[in-house]
Amino acid sequence: MDGRKLVRMANDIAAFFAAEPERKVALDGIASHLRRFWEPRMRREILALLDQGGEGMSEHVRDALRAHRRALEPAAR
Repeated sequence: MDGRKLVRMANDIAAFFAAEPERKVALDGIASHLRRFWEPRMRREILALLDQGGEGMSEHVRDALRAHRRALEPAAR
């Protein structure tokens, strides 16, 4: 999948949670959405993009990925 598209999708999810006044709740919501609705391949790719610098990712996306990395990492194949 195109990394730019994944970043755009993740940023859209973060934009939805941007109105949340509690930052932790917003980050939890972003991570929960990614865990529930993104297939493992997509989660692996977005985490790899984060490891490469997270270019284009919003601050909320980067922080949600870092804070919830273990929960977002798919089981080993």
